[in-house]
Amino acid sequence: MRLSAGARREAVVRAAFAEFAERGYHGTSTEAIARRAGVSQPYLFRFFPTKHALFEAATDRCFRRLAQALGEAPATLEGMSRAYAALRADRDVTLMLLQAAATAASPGQDAFAARVRRGWLDLWDLAGERTGATPAELAALFAQGLPPAAPPHRTPVAAPAPIPVPAAGGQCR
Repeated sequence: MRLSAGARREAVVRAAFAEFAERGYHGTSTEAIARRAGVSQPYLFRFFPTKHALFEAATDRCFRRLAQALGEAPATLEGMSRAYAALRADRDVTLMLLQAAATAASPGQDAFAARVRRGWLDLWDLAGERTGATPAELAALFAQGLPPAAPPHRTPVAAPAPIPVPAAGGQCR
C-alpha cells in the first residue's frame, strides 16, 4: 500500500522528532532523518523547505503530545500531574524539550524562542482551564520539570565524604 503525502509527511516529522531529540539541531543531518523516514533527502525538502522548518515541526509535535496528554487526563491537578509525569518519562519527549530549550536560547533564535514560549503558555492555559487551578498550583505542576537521569534510590544513600580543601601552602587538610 502506498502512503499518502500526509502520511509521509507525518513519518518525516516522527523521524525528525526522534533524531533531533537524540542528537540536537546541529548534530542531526537531514540525510539521517530521510533515511529513518524511508524517503529520499530531496523528497524530505518537498515537505520542509529548511532543516529549521523541520525542527520547528518536531518541536510542535512535542507540544501537541503534551497537550494531548493533558487534554485526556482527569481534569484535576493530580490527574494532570500523573499525565505530565508519564509523558516526561518518555525519553524522546524529555530530550526534545531540552533540545528545543537549547535552540531557543541560542543567538538569533528569537522567533523560535517565542514559539517555544507559546507552546508552554498554551499548556499552562489548557491545564488552568481544565482544572481551575491557581497560578501557584499551575507553577507547582509545571515545576515538576524534567525527570531525573536515574530513578531515585529506594534506600537512603550515605552522604559522600567531604572534599579535601587545600590549606595555605597547597596541602590538603
